[in-house]
Amino acid sequence: MSVLLLLMQYKLWFGDASVRDVINLKQTVKEQQAKNEQVKQRNAVLAAEVEDLKTGLEAIEERARSELGMIKKDETFIHIVEGESSKARNK
Repeated sequence: MSVLLLLMQYKLWFGDASVRDVINLKQTVKEQQAKNEQVKQRNAVLAAEVEDLKTGLEAIEERARSELGMIKKDETFIHIVEGESSKARNK
């Protein structure tokens, strides 16, 4: 009887689908759920940006100005470059 009990305990703690395996799987599931949540948030941000680009001219204009350096007609573009002397003053 006690041999049977020991054998069952061994399988419970060290065999296939043991308590250790279940704990490891639960941890893996938690980590994957956290990763999934991060990806969902990133996808939501990207989806909002795509929708904004499809419907709003302001987003397209903002992208054109910041990424491509475009300006409107009759605007003056001013580009300020910091020289060595201004960098030294800021330190």
